[in-house]
Amino acid sequence: MNKRVCVIGVPLDLGQDRRGVDMGPSAVRVAGLSGKLEALGFQIEDAGNVPVPLAEQRQPGNPKAKYLHDIARTCQEQADWVVETLEAGQFPLVLGGDHSIAIGTCSGVSQFCRKRGRRAGLLWLDAHGDFNTPETSPSGNIHGMALACLLGFGPPELTQLYGYSPKISPENTVLVGVHDLDPGERDLLRKAQVKVYTMRDLDQRGMRAVMEEAIAVASNGADGYACSLDLDFIDAAWAPGVGTPVRGGVTYREAHLALEIIADSDSMLSLEMVEVNPVLDEHNRTAELAVELMQSALGKKIF
Repeated sequence: MNKRVCVIGVPLDLGQDRRGVDMGPSAVRVAGLSGKLEALGFQIEDAGNVPVPLAEQRQPGNPKAKYLHDIARTCQEQADWVVETLEAGQFPLVLGGDHSIAIGTCSGVSQFCRKRGRRAGLLWLDAHGDFNTPETSPSGNIHGMALACLLGFGPPELTQLYGYSPKISPENTVLVGVHDLDPGERDLLRKAQVKVYTMRDLDQRGMRAVMEEAIAVASNGADGYACSLDLDFIDAAWAPGVGTPVRGGVTYREAHLALEIIADSDSMLSLEMVEVNPVLDEHNRTAELAVELMQSALGKKIF
């Protein structure tokens, strides 16, 4: 495990209608992120936040892909930060913001690997598929299109960062914990042949079996994988402060087990946690949980 970690905040909330996730990076920092990772032996550099425009300063534009140009500019700048972080020998730890920032994080990881003749996989932990396009999305919110864009489905402003697409091969892309899909994205996920593990899979097979198989798929033939975790992956009983809560997510211990298994794999190239919304939270519980999960993902053990 790389002991040099660079924290990158992306307080973007243009990708969804519910406000508050722009304060997510601050909430996670207030929950003691740097100190708790330093206690595990990591060298922490906090690079601050990627500059993000305010919704009050912008017009949504196309109702089928709201704030497209502003999100694309933010993701490009964020991707450049991620590339620079990896080239400096640091591990990118990205704090959201809504899930549209994954386009920036994963594009940066992909570009870093591509420049070296390699490729990256992607492990996506989420209640939702985030596999809509402007044509299928019921809301026009880009946070519900992020994964599709990374696999080449969506507006060219987002799919063509660095001039190529897809950023991640479908055969190395895995969704875990899904329990809320729109009809259009369900069809597109099947067409793209993305590996999807629903909550039923977790209930029937258990977290260990699913995560070990998911990591094997994401890593197969790749240099490693980016990990993107939406806090709504976890049931609202443990994570109330999220952008789009859905009942029936994983439990507190299941979430920790998933991240502990990721740490054991020793092949994670980046980690991002998104959709922490302090406006909806209870005494910063969800941000504190995010910090705990980051500790597990970076190797904290019970014994």
